[in-house]
Order: sequence, then C-alpha cells, then structure tokens
Amino acid sequence: MDGNGRWAKKRFMPRIFGHKHGVDALVHTINACANRGVEHLTVFAFSSENWKRPEEEVSGLMGLVLSAMTRYLTKIAGDGVRVRIIGDRGAVSQTVRNAWERAEATTAHNTRITVWVAFNYGGRWDIVQACQRAIADGVPATELSEDTLSRYMAQREAPDPDLFIRTGGEVRISNFLLWQVAYSELHFTDCLWPDFDEVELDRAFKIYATRDRRFGGVKPEAAVLAGSSDAA
Repeated sequence: MDGNGRWAKKRFMPRIFGHKHGVDALVHTINACANRGVEHLTVFAFSSENWKRPEEEVSGLMGLVLSAMTRYLTKIAGDGVRVRIIGDRGAVSQTVRNAWERAEATTAHNTRITVWVAFNYGGRWDIVQACQRAIADGVPATELSEDTLSRYMAQREAPDPDLFIRTGGEVRISNFLLWQVAYSELHFTDCLWPDFDEVELDRAFKIYATRDRRFGGVKPEAAVLAGSSDAA
C-alpha cells in the first residue's frame, strides 16, 4: 500500500493525511476483493523498517491504528471479514496490541474473506522466527523441510499468494512475504495507494489472468514437442 505520503504531498497536506485516506482505500479494496471471490488478502501496513521514519509519522500511524479500529471494526465484522495480524508484536504498545486482539476476537468466526494485516513485519524476520520456533519445538535438522518450515511461518493458515500487487511506482518486493511469494505473479502500478480502486484492482486481475503459471515446469504440449525434437 505505497504512495500515501506522496499522495498527501501533492495536495500540500501532512503525510498522515495520506495514510488516513489509505485506510479508506483499504476498506473499499477489502470489500471489492470479497465481492470477486478472493478468500485471503494480505496488506503490508507497517514494515519492520518503517521505524526509521520520522517519530511524528510513526506516532501518527500508531494512533491511526486505534482510530481505524474504532471507526471500521463494527462495519468490517458485519461485512463478514476476518482480521488477522502478522508481525512482531513486541515493539508496539500494549494499547495497540489490545486493539489488534479485539479485532481478531470480534471477527474470528467470519468466513467471507480473511484479511492479514502485516504490521511491524518483515519477510526476513518471518523466516528467522519460523526457524527459531522449529528449533524450540525440537525439530531435527534432518527433518526441517520446506513443508515443515511453512507450518511455522506467521501466515501458516493461508495459502501462498497468487498475485502480488504493489502500488506507488516502486518495482521491488521490499522484504514482504519473501518465503510465500516464491511463485506469485507480480504486478506493479504507478497508482498511489489512496487512489487505488476497483478499476485498478480489475486491471491487475485482468493482467494476472493472462499469465502462464508453470511453477518451474513446462506445458504438456511443449514437453511433447521437445520429446519429438529430441527423437528426431
């Protein structure tokens, strides 16, 4: 969800103004995804590197978490949305953690769509914490397979994402779901996050539908042709 600050700057407003409008865009996108049959949506709300931002902005983001819970939780719960938080909770205040726990508990039984909010999250952190938990559980090194480690990842209850969308014109993954996006289709757009709407979402889905996903394999017909060529 990139571009909130630049969106605000273009309007000569403080960066937090863009983040507030970014929350509105998120709520609209959640419902748009649910209406299109998406079962899992993961959003990168605050990375483990975002602590480097100005203290005023970080403080404003923490306050925005609390206000967003107050403003939207009842609506989200009523819309059948299940909320899950992934990330290192140790660095945030108890007040913020309490808000997260309330959101998770309130929406725990909803099944329309699960929204995973990555907050104080980093892909490298996720892999390290998964290894640490596996070691703590006594998993022998010889038994530490990809499937085993996947069960210790922060998002272990969700399938790997099919589509990775990044707004704001940045063309990189930036430490997001590094383990999980190994075979995701990547879509980058110049659209700033507060402007992201159903038109942009459908454009991303349309492009995704044209992708040829082989997961490291080849098409059956290509394999046949290759076999014929080798035989000749």
